[in-house]
Amino acid sequence: MSSVRVFGWLDVARLGLVQACMGAVVVVTTSTLNRIMVVELALPALLPGLLVALHYLVQMVRPRMGFGADQGRRCSPWMLGGVIVLAAGGLLASVATVLMQSAFGLGLGLCILAFSMIGLGVSACGTSLLVLMAKRVPDSRRAPAATLVWMMMILGFAMTAVTVGKLIDPYTPEQLIRVTAGLSVLVICIAALSLWGLEGQDTRSVKAVPAGESAQNRSASKFKETLLQVWRERQARTFTIFVFLSMLAYSAQDLILEPFAGDVFGMSPGQTTQLAGLQHGAVLAGMLWVALVGWERVKGRLGSVQSWMVWGCLISAVAMVGLSTAGIQGQNWPLKANIVLLGVANGAFSIAAIATMMRLSTQGEQGHEGTRMGLWGAAQAIAFGLGGILGTAASDIAHWLVASSGLAYSTVFGFEALMFALSAWCAILVNRNGVVAEQAPAYFSTELQRAQS
Repeated sequence: MSSVRVFGWLDVARLGLVQACMGAVVVVTTSTLNRIMVVELALPALLPGLLVALHYLVQMVRPRMGFGADQGRRCSPWMLGGVIVLAAGGLLASVATVLMQSAFGLGLGLCILAFSMIGLGVSACGTSLLVLMAKRVPDSRRAPAATLVWMMMILGFAMTAVTVGKLIDPYTPEQLIRVTAGLSVLVICIAALSLWGLEGQDTRSVKAVPAGESAQNRSASKFKETLLQVWRERQARTFTIFVFLSMLAYSAQDLILEPFAGDVFGMSPGQTTQLAGLQHGAVLAGMLWVALVGWERVKGRLGSVQSWMVWGCLISAVAMVGLSTAGIQGQNWPLKANIVLLGVANGAFSIAAIATMMRLSTQGEQGHEGTRMGLWGAAQAIAFGLGGILGTAASDIAHWLVASSGLAYSTVFGFEALMFALSAWCAILVNRNGVVAEQAPAYFSTELQRAQS
């Protein structure tokens, strides 16, 4: 890293713009098109749900994308290419949604292709963006940098949702396509300008392909070998399990919190929407707290970023136990305070996990940063895809088996509390392994890797 430029805050902000571009396209496909399919086209709500799950499923290719960034050395081409594929997929999704009204089969086929492109674009851009941050952002700035990038993504969500909502009202199919086409061109231009000259040239040599062996076969073989090697790293494997468990618990609550508040506490749709907004605000507060913890001037005074990865999961588990109790107590429970506690804890552990992810990706054998980041990104995507389905399915099953609605929700929240507790234990193991690796003398590093694998 001594031969490359270390990123300052302006560089991080430029990466945040790229992240915001990704969020701008994704929010239209997961919210605006979702509403149009269900309301204007009167299609089953399961259809957009399955399409969103598909875009998460496709993100299982993240390790391969990260490996490609490792082999190509530079991350910018993968990021810009990912944004282009993502923008094209978003536009195609809008065209396919409109087409379903007159030719459902053809429109559905194009929707499947479009959401697959969205998943591929997010995989290529998102993985490479995190790899570049891991390589160029100093350890002391990683938590604040992660917070800045994710806040810009959230800002991209909000601005796009409001702007697109105004531009397509009153709704017509033609206006929808025009707006999404304009958005696609805009995000590509912003991403290209943000990445222009940001990374610079990488002067490291790329290994040549042996004579007589096809590049495709060699690449596939090398990828499998590299992925297996990364999986054998004890710390990388433990962190993969942590990411999966924590993100599964995090995402499983999303689709049942508002129904829970309405069913058990008798809240109106407007009140439950405000409750969700309160939770999102608390998540942002948790993110800012960990950014402060990781700030150079206060580093060590409020704990470490790694410790808040553990505490965030533990407090999330406590908050989920509180919601489980709320299902039994009903109206007497301080629901809003419980939701705020859950949101702050969720925001804290998520930013701490991203900062830790960037740190861990550079540990172990050099040249595998992208593959490690891709493995963790795939675990997160699978967890998010399963979380929404399992959370609602578990709720339905619990309601079927248990007569009391509150008790049914309590069962699901109790299961999520268990997952958060297991996530905290995995985070402790990750931190413990990291301390051992950092303290080991250099001449013991080979033996340590053997012991950890």
